[in-house]
Amino acid sequence: MRVRIKKLSETAVIPTRGSRQAAGYDLCADIREPLVMRPGESVKVDTGLAIAVPDGYFGGVFARSGLSTKKGIRPANCVGVIDADYRGPVMVPLFNDASVERVIEPGERIAQLIVLPCAAVEFEETTELDDTERGENGFGSTGV
Repeated sequence: MRVRIKKLSETAVIPTRGSRQAAGYDLCADIREPLVMRPGESVKVDTGLAIAVPDGYFGGVFARSGLSTKKGIRPANCVGVIDADYRGPVMVPLFNDASVERVIEPGERIAQLIVLPCAAVEFEETTELDDTERGENGFGSTGV
């Protein structure tokens, strides 16, 4: 599948995979100078890119495991969504879960993009739903 991408600045980095079989394509911070994040702070970080996600798909913006486990930095919205009809700049809201300041460096890999299928559905209101073995049992009901 081809995904059209536009660099919005000279320093923007086209996403790449860390390995041939990696699911995600790394998104990099397109910032001019290091960005200091205070503990508990949320900031929007520009990637310098606009992406034309194909119709029937969406771009999922996920955490990079190394960044979240080593620095305590993750996407503030946990998983971001780039809709197929969005053509604006891709921004990644990051949150510092650490108890100390963290620094995002220019060009640092800050998240990963995975292009996923998205089903268009129509919701049908009803007064009854079909029965299942689980039924209305929620949180923790299927075991540990």
